[in-house]
Amino acid sequence: MTDVTCEDLDDVASVLPALVRAFRLSEATSWRFLTTGLMNRNWRLETPEGTFALKEISDVPLTKARRNLRVLSLLADEGLPVCEPVHSVSGDPVVEVDGRGYCLLPWVDGKHVRGTELSLDEVRKLGGLLARLHEGLNGAVVRDGLLPGADERPRARVTTPEAAATKSDRLLQTIGRSGSEAFDRFAAEALEQRKLLLDKYAPLRPSAEVPLGPFGWTHGDFQYRNILRRDGTVVAVLDWDRIQVRPYGEEVARTAQVQFGMDGRLDLQRVAAFVTGYRTVLPLGVKDLADAVSRLWWKRLTDFWQLEWHYNRQNSSCDDLFLADEPVVQWWSEHLDEVRAAFAACP
Repeated sequence: MTDVTCEDLDDVASVLPALVRAFRLSEATSWRFLTTGLMNRNWRLETPEGTFALKEISDVPLTKARRNLRVLSLLADEGLPVCEPVHSVSGDPVVEVDGRGYCLLPWVDGKHVRGTELSLDEVRKLGGLLARLHEGLNGAVVRDGLLPGADERPRARVTTPEAAATKSDRLLQTIGRSGSEAFDRFAAEALEQRKLLLDKYAPLRPSAEVPLGPFGWTHGDFQYRNILRRDGTVVAVLDWDRIQVRPYGEEVARTAQVQFGMDGRLDLQRVAAFVTGYRTVLPLGVKDLADAVSRLWWKRLTDFWQLEWHYNRQNSSCDDLFLADEPVVQWWSEHLDEVRAAFAACP
């Protein structure tokens, strides 16, 4: 075995023989750690049988990972661009070795393309694809019993401005005011600005904890880091760890924000095209979308999870997300009407 490029690979090297046997492979000729993952560790695995993506599952319980991986086969049968997992000799999509769980999927060549780099036609098609994924998850997958029916309307806790301001103050105390690092200075300035925004926009806090609109099983992280494209076409939707019942509007709004929130603002032309593509396939009312957008904006305004990872967990893996997302949150807060109008686009 060769091509080991990360000090963490000693762990996977020790379990590779067992994984190779469990997944009915003849041998692993090389493996390479993939540095782009945020939550789980992944490797590109070369074998005589082909090239695979090996994933160590750490972000969800293994029982949920097994359920989600089994869903993929049915989605593939529906013609959706997903990777069917390799099953072990015992028919299990997850293999446990030394207390850790692993899954294996065929390698798909493609690129992760940021939303603002897509043409408007590609953006509309992406919205349609998300709608078809929702149809697939709540159609054949539920009928075959891999997921239960989504019968109970989800609730969404709405953080108070006071609670968010308290958390901001707590983080500011953690950061200190030495100004010795660029990230610390950026974080401190962002938190002070958040407090001003919270005070200004407190009356716009969503008043109810029950979101509007249709709901059902959703992907949970449909965005460019989990989408592979080749020759202008989506060839694989990855990372199905967060399958959960949510309002469809919530996933539409979140996807649009992550896909088209670049360079300190939302690309509203592409937001409108994406929403149009979705609503062409599945009906989603303007009021339902407006409710979802308002809730997402307030959640972003009152949430500090990347900073909590950095300062409370000493985990800086999501620092870049905070640096990129924070200017978007502040721009969004000053352009609420324009954003709402973009999400109200008609198909």
